[in-house]
Amino acid sequence: GTRGGRPPTFDPALYRRRNVVERCIGRLKQWRGIATRYDKLARNYQAALTLVSTLLWINT
Repeated sequence: GTRGGRPPTFDPALYRRRNVVERCIGRLKQWRGIATRYDKLARNYQAALTLVSTLLWINT
């Protein structure tokens, strides 16, 4: 509503997109280095994230 909190209506299309994003994040977290962020530098973490995302996309 206007004061924050839950939206007053249920939007199935928005929920479907959110569900896809949450499932993708769950699959990314199966990779230990991504879930715990072992990398000290942001560019190394971004590279690992890109690599894992590409592998997940290819295997889908």
